Amino acid sequence: MNSSRTYQEVRQEKLIAMAGGGTEAFPDLGEHCQNPDCKLLDFLPFTCDGCKLVFCLDHRSYKSHNCPKSDHGSRTVSICQTCSIAIETTGFDEEGIKSLLEKHEKSGDCDPNKKKKQTCPVKRCREVLTFANNLTCKDCGVKFCLKHRFPTDHVCNKKTVTNSGTSSRWNEKFMEALSLRNEKSCGRGSSVNSSRSSPSVRSF
Repeated sequence: MNSSRTYQEVRQEKLIAMAGGGTEAFPDLGEHCQNPDCKLLDFLPFTCDGCKLVFCLDHRSYKSHNCPKSDHGSRTVSICQTCSIAIETTGFDEEGIKSLLEKHEKSGDCDPNKKKKQTCPVKRCREVLTFANNLTCKDCGVKFCLKHRFPTDHVCNKKTVTNSGTSSRWNEKFMEALSLRNEKSCGRGSSVNSSRSSPSVRSF
C-alpha cells in the first residue's frame, strides 16, 4: 500500500515537472494548450502573437481563446462628417480623436464637396468608385469601375484615334505587300511563259 502510494506521488511529481509539455519518455516534445478547458498536448503548437501564450490548432485564433490583446497590431480610423475623409486615430483616446477631427476641420483639406462619392463616368452606370473597385484607363487616363475598365467597354477617345491611325497604317502596309506579291507573281508567270515558249534542248 505504501509502495503504491509512493509510486503515485512520484508520478504526480513527474506530471507537475512536465506540465509545460512532452510525455514521460520525451519531456521536451510538444506543449500543452494553455486554454483552461483544453490542455491538449500538441506537438506543433501555435504561439499567439498577442498574448504570447501557446495554443493547439483549435484554439489558435484570437476569438477561440478570447485573446485580451487581439487588437495589438490593428489600426483605427475616424471618418470626418464634413468631407468623408478617413483620419487615422490609432493610439488616441476619445479626447485625442476629437482634437484630431477639429484640427482637420480647421485645415484647408476639409472640403464638403469631397463628400459626394465619385461614380463610374460611363452613361447609366451608377457604380460608386472606391479604392478597391476602380481602374484607370491607360489610354484616356479616366477612372472606371471594373465592369467598364477595358477601352472597348467605355467610349475611349484616345483609343479610337490610335486605332484609326494604326488601322490605316496597317491597310497601307497590306496594300503595299499585296502589290509586291502581284508583281512577283506576274514576273513568275512571264518567266514560266518564256520558258514554255523556248524549250531548252540538251544534247547528250
